[in-house]
Amino acid sequence: MKRLTLKDVARMAGVAPSTVSFVLNGKAKQMRIRDEVAQKIMGVVNQSGYEPHRVAVNLRTGQSKTLGLIVESISGSFFASLARTIESEAEKLGYNVVYCSTENNAEKGGELIRMLGRQMVDGYLITPAPGMESDIRRLVQMHKPVVLMDSYFPNIRAPYVLIDNFHGVQLGMNHLFSKGYKKIGYVTVDVSLVQLAERQRSYIAALKKEEIPFRKKRVLELSYHDSREQSLQQLEKFIRENRDLDAIFFATNYLGILGLEAIGRLKLNMPKQMGVLCFDDHDIFRLYPPGITVIEQPIEGIAKTAITLLMQQLNKQQGSLKQAQVALPGKLIERGSV
Repeated sequence: MKRLTLKDVARMAGVAPSTVSFVLNGKAKQMRIRDEVAQKIMGVVNQSGYEPHRVAVNLRTGQSKTLGLIVESISGSFFASLARTIESEAEKLGYNVVYCSTENNAEKGGELIRMLGRQMVDGYLITPAPGMESDIRRLVQMHKPVVLMDSYFPNIRAPYVLIDNFHGVQLGMNHLFSKGYKKIGYVTVDVSLVQLAERQRSYIAALKKEEIPFRKKRVLELSYHDSREQSLQQLEKFIRENRDLDAIFFATNYLGILGLEAIGRLKLNMPKQMGVLCFDDHDIFRLYPPGITVIEQPIEGIAKTAITLLMQQLNKQQGSLKQAQVALPGKLIERGSV
């Protein structure tokens, strides 16, 4: 079936093509087009199923009204909530969102950026994977509107927004100390991301502040690419080999979920035999008895701030990039696990 053109719609409505264009671009009032004419044009558009050719609209207006969103994982609860809020905020501003994930694969991340570029997105919202520095730097050098979320690269002056990771871990560690825990283990993952480095640095700093010796054997670094069963076995071994531990701080929510399963396999009682605290909340943590104490990330704040920073660039209001580097405070949610 032949694709309808703007000229076809104009002929069917009995008006000039330019009149159809003005109505479809929301300029009917500005161009003093009568309401009955605008309504007639929209009636033809709705009945005929006409859709403007996206590339032609992009070339004419210089905008696609589409944003590219690249996150680490579509399945992760943090990233799903982040995407949902971004989509909602973008819709309020008249933008659509193309949503894709890297699974922490830098090569895939670069391919996604190039794919979104071919789709002529107006701007990029990215949670960058390790190794994506060159792709992000290229976007910045090309003056493409871009905002990084959840992580950033210290050597690239790009706007970013994330939780204050150092402060968040301090909140958690101070809470554990206040409950009498001193022998605290720490479980993280072997991914070179600035937020994970900051969380571990904060863990060590909190111990030092309390004059508790840092012991390397109390830190477990799991492989991101290991299977779930491999990670569970390592967690069980870590807990068995550190029998004096009275609490464990998990650096991410998916590590915390694995931790609950490992603790369950070892038949340890929370919080009597093992206290548990996790960075980043999850529905499971509210439901799993006795409830898991967490550092809650300000997901809505991150999403709304990222959209605001991107819109400032799209509207040519960039200002200082230093002022566009935002770390939002986290919140301690106390439950029964400590």
